Amino acid sequence: QVHLVESGGGLVQAGGSLRLSCAASGSTFGSMDWYRQASGKPREWVATITSGGTTAYADSAKDRFTISRDNAKNTVYLRMNSLEPEDTAVYYCCADYAGTNYWGQGTQVTVSR
Repeated sequence: QVHLVESGGGLVQAGGSLRLSCAASGSTFGSMDWYRQASGKPREWVATITSGGTTAYADSAKDRFTISRDNAKNTVYLRMNSLEPEDTAVYYCCADYAGTNYWGQGTQVTVSR
């Protein structure tokens, strides 16, 4: 029943910006997170937003990325500014429903020099 769909990825030059979206099924969920995974590397936590709107960021994302949510639309966003080639990865949304984590398929972000 739980289904997450990420969108908004693409190709951007260094210094540019993108906004990712994650649309979730269901009407009730707790914290939601963004992760990313570069080719050949482990998955890395990027940001978290609680049901009450409290946010937290990885050091790599702090001061450049902003996570937000629209509860009426069951959607979570990740605004990414000042992108660098090191940000190139597949970005995944994760949501907690009734104590179980669910993952989307991911959206590709590629940052060129």
